[in-house]
Amino acid sequence: MNRDQIRGASRHLKGRAQTTLGGLTGDPARQVRGAVNQVAGSAQYAYGRARDRAEDLAEDGRHLAHEARERADHLIEDGRHYAQEARRQATTHGRSAVRYADANRGTTLLALVGVAFALGWLARPSR
Repeated sequence: MNRDQIRGASRHLKGRAQTTLGGLTGDPARQVRGAVNQVAGSAQYAYGRARDRAEDLAEDGRHLAHEARERADHLIEDGRHYAQEARRQATTHGRSAVRYADANRGTTLLALVGVAFALGWLARPSR
């Protein structure tokens, strides 16, 4: 509860008391002042509630933004980890392929000739 809610509620109660007292004493001016204070107190109380709710929403927004940033940081870190792992595996497999090609030069040469022939055959204008 904030200051506006407390002051609005007390002004509303003061207005109710004035209206009741004005009715008992037959003082219409006091009744009108009481009604005005009731309305003004209710408006101030409503303003205080709205302000309190807006502050809660702003705090929730800050919390959500902080949570989103933390999750994004975790996703970025996971992406970096996966990229490093892919780079490591590509390096390992590349070195393994080079070792195989070096150990099996004849087979590698025949495979490259076959691939070149297939690409040439696919690339020609008429088959």
